[in-house]
Amino acid sequence: MNITVIGVGKIKEKFFTDALKEYSKRLGRFGSFEIIEIPDESIPQNASEKQQEQIKKREGQKILSKLKPQSLVISMCIEGKEVTSPELAGIISDAALKYGRVFFIIGGSLGLSEEVKRRSDMMLSFGRITLPHQLMRVVLTEQIYRAFMINSGSAYHK
Repeated sequence: MNITVIGVGKIKEKFFTDALKEYSKRLGRFGSFEIIEIPDESIPQNASEKQQEQIKKREGQKILSKLKPQSLVISMCIEGKEVTSPELAGIISDAALKYGRVFFIIGGSLGLSEEVKRRSDMMLSFGRITLPHQLMRVVLTEQIYRAFMINSGSAYHK
């Protein structure tokens, strides 16, 4: 199973990078796990709606260039479907059989372009709150690890 998290922006805080390293190491026993950082675009102060859409489009093109065919693409969006941890485990389990590769996408501070949303097979949400993309990357990675632990029958989820 190959899982790739594509995130816009660089992780700067050591505590976030430490958490991501730890969960990445733990995920190594289940298959390939990779995080790809897409450089975020500079957002001018008081950017117009048109400028914001152009920025999302440029970031989206970079994201789309990293995707591989015959992969399940899941975008993390506030308007996405909310799932429980066991439901996410089921999604990942099904994807392992059908695709073998899953891409999870986390947009930048402006969100995701419509092109990325259209390419997505699924849009998920971890709630209606807004999380910084750096923290979201950690939360998503932990939930991916939790999903594998659920699928392996571990008590981690309890």
